[in-house]
Formats: sequence, structure tokens, C-alpha cells
Amino acid sequence: MGSDIHDVVIIGGGHNGLAAAGYLARAGCRVVVLESLDHVGGAAVSEQPWAGVDARLSRYSYLVSLLPQRAIDDLGLRIALRRRRFSSYTPDPGDARRGILIDTADAGATAASFARTTGDEREAARFAAFSARLAPLARTLFPTVTEPLPRAHHVRADLGDDALWSAIVDEPLGALLRASLRTDLARGIALTDGLIGTFSHSDDATLRQNRCFLYHVIGGGTGDWDVPVGGMGHVTAELERAARDAGADVRTNARVTAVTPDGEVSIDGARPVAGRLVLSAVGAAVLAELLAAGGAGAAAPADRPEGAQVKVNMLLKRLPRLQDRDVAPEAAFAGTFHINESMSQLDRAFATAQGDGIPDPLPAEIYCHSLTDPSILGAELRASGAQTLTLFGLQVPHRLVEGRDRDAARADLLRAAQATLDSVLAEPLADCVYEMPDGTPCIEARTTADLEESLGMVGGDIFHGPLSWPWADSDETLATPAERWGVSTVHERVLVSGAGARRGGAVSAIGGHNAAMAALELLAG
Repeated sequence: MGSDIHDVVIIGGGHNGLAAAGYLARAGCRVVVLESLDHVGGAAVSEQPWAGVDARLSRYSYLVSLLPQRAIDDLGLRIALRRRRFSSYTPDPGDARRGILIDTADAGATAASFARTTGDEREAARFAAFSARLAPLARTLFPTVTEPLPRAHHVRADLGDDALWSAIVDEPLGALLRASLRTDLARGIALTDGLIGTFSHSDDATLRQNRCFLYHVIGGGTGDWDVPVGGMGHVTAELERAARDAGADVRTNARVTAVTPDGEVSIDGARPVAGRLVLSAVGAAVLAELLAAGGAGAAAPADRPEGAQVKVNMLLKRLPRLQDRDVAPEAAFAGTFHINESMSQLDRAFATAQGDGIPDPLPAEIYCHSLTDPSILGAELRASGAQTLTLFGLQVPHRLVEGRDRDAARADLLRAAQATLDSVLAEPLADCVYEMPDGTPCIEARTTADLEESLGMVGGDIFHGPLSWPWADSDETLATPAERWGVSTVHERVLVSGAGARRGGAVSAIGGHNAAMAALELLAG
């Protein structure tokens, strides 16, 4: 049985695969996207978790920062991103009757909340100065992510701050946070950006936390994280529309079983396809298995990917009351609500989880999508005052659920998440949770094991493996288009186009864009 021949075969219909397909099809390439599930989008989807309840949640990924305006414009995406007025709210772990509310529209109120919570009249100014010092990183680096990899020495020169470069690139993040901020709570607010989906701590010599932190502070050239109107599923729907309109063949229920280095792709129960190039929008561990099945003898990554988070989705009848009576729930939940995330708590939680225990208290951050974008709720829910709530628990490595009974592990993490949220509320969360018609509470936990099972993300790693610096070392070989764009594998005709690309991670389309650019150079040659 012969193969259908294409210019490019893309494995995986997540947002990066769709972005690559859109770019390539618009350039006139014959492209096919193969998605194993019955829908595209991967982790960038909106779903209705509770039967009979008209609420569509961004079930996995939920905010947008790294999606370049270039990609939106190039692909003609009709999406809207809304900025949140309140950056964050952080109750004092020792006394939840007070907390830091960072209001981007009111510097005076922000300063007062810092002083009231930390007892330090100058900490707000230090925090603002720290943020301002990081701003050149975003302005310098973000424009480079849709260009061939810059050299490290060029980025350092363009940044013009050797001390900041060394603090981010050479030394564990904890040193910079201690030098810049005086209070444990303010340091923790900053450190969380280094721990999203990343199992690490402030003084980790591997610098995993530094790389994660860097990606979080450069997004959009400002570091802002915005709410996609209509939910993350609308972003995916626009990427799919753009790819199909350009002529890409997007196939669902197409499970790839093997890939050869010369571009032959086997599909379960269907005719094989072949491409002059293959773009992999799946994780490196999955690609290694597919290549091995295709006879390439490819080795899996040296370290098995390991995610480090639990996500809890909720629908509430109303927002819960806070112990802090000086902050309205509508303000606290509108931004990123940090709970039990001082730097010392985050580091202790790492140590507990490293010893195979669930952190107690569980560090977590929360936000309410529906406050910024009510369109994800049906008219009756909006009229009733219902709101969604998303909790993202940190320092929860895959090892805590791997090999355990799935339901029991999920229940344990859900209890930990509810307990940490209850610790700052003036009423039990359970009293506010909306119920399905049959009386079942509208609350669910999605663990790393759930991500592995439902989305094929090995170890539940949302980044498909360790994040890399968004530049090339000064002596690194950049001889091929794939190397220059940061999408190479050991096989010349197989490129990385997903979160595992050199500048992958988050809902950004950067991996897809860069793989498409490299592919166009290779096809033209």
C-alpha cells in the first residue's frame, strides 16, 4: 500500500501544529496535520466539564502572554486578549486578614497594601524597581523569539546590563530576589514565575527556575499575562480556521504509530502518509517512541519529562468572602491570587515533594476568568452571579501521582487544594461551589497523570521537557535552517514544532512559527 505524499506532515494538532500548518499552507505547501484525538487543540482547549451546566472553561492552559502579535497578524487570527487591572493579590500566610493587592491603576493603594501586610514602608518601591529592572529583558528578548536564534553574547550586549544578565543566567534566582526585595512574601510573589509547571526552588543550581522565570517575564515584550476572550478554545479555533482556510488538511482520530527519518508516517487503521519533511508537535519522548517504531533506533530523552502542577477547575455560585475585609473578592480574584506562596513556603514545599509528600500547605495561585470575560458563561449563569475559578497548584511533581490509583491521587490533591484556599477564606469554599442538576459539585482536579493519559504529555510536563535559554551559545553550531531556528533533531528531515522547541512552552505558536520558517528554507533548498 503506497503513501499519500505531502510537502510536510505535522504530527500533533495542538496550537503549535496548527500554527505551523497555517504558515506552510499559506506559503503554498501541501500540508497534513495528524491529531490522535477527536478534536484539535491539545492543552489549548475550552470544554464543558459538567453536563447540563453552560460553562466552557479553559480546562488546561488558561492565560496568554507569549503569543506574538506577528503570528496573530500573519495568520489573520480574530482573537481578543484582555488585560487585567489587578496584577495579583497575596494574603499574608501568617494572618490572612491582610494581603498585598497590586493594582496597576493605583500605585498609592498598592503601596499601602504592601506596607499594611509586610510592615515595610519601602517594599512596594523595591518591588516596583525590581519589575522595572526586568523590563529591558522583555524588550530585548521578545522580538527575537520569531527570528533565528540570536547568539548569547549579542543578547547580553543588547541588554546592556551585565549584572542583571549574570543574575539571571549564571546564578540561582534566589540570590537576585534576596538582593532586590526584603520580605519573604514579596520574594515569593516573584519566585512563582519560576515555578509554573517547573519542579524547582529558589537556590536550584540547575537554574530550571531561572529559565522558567525568564519566559514568564518577557511575554509580549511586557511580561503581562492576558485573558483570551471566549476562552483558550477560541484561540485554537482561530488557528484551525486559519490552517484550513489556507488549504491545510487537518485530520482528527489519526493516531500516528511510527515515523521513519525519511518522512514515512504510519497511521493506525489508515493509509500511511509521507512528507519531504516531518514536523513533530508532540513531546520528545513521544517522538522517540515513534522513530523507534519506524526503525530509527532513536533514544528517549536522558531525563523523563516530569510536570509539577495540579489544576483545579471550579464553577461557583458566587465568589467567596475573604478574611481580608479591606479587599473586595472581585479585585482579589481578578488577577493572580497567590496563596501560601512566600519564598520560604515555596522552598519548603519543594523539599516536602522531593521526599514524596504532598506539600502542606499547598502553594497555589488562582484567578477568575469570568470576571474579565463573562462570555464563557451562559446567560442564566451570568445573571445568577456565578463565576469560574481556576486553581493552579505548584510543587506537585508527577512522582506524587505516578503509579498510584488515579482517583485516589486526584482526591488527595483536590483536598490539599481546597484546604489551602479555605485557609484564606471567611467561609468554606464548599458553600460556594455550584452544583450540577444531580447535585454533584462543579469542581474537578486535573493532575499530571490526567495530562499524560488524555493528552499524551509524558509525565504531565506542559513544556514537553526542560525549558532552554532562548538563544544559542556563542560557540554553538548553527549550520542548518533547523539549527538556526532552534527546531532541529538528529534527523535532517524531522523538525520539532511544539513546546519542546528551543523557544517552546506556553500557548505561544512560537514553536510552530519557527519550525515552519525552517521548513520553508529547507524546501526551497
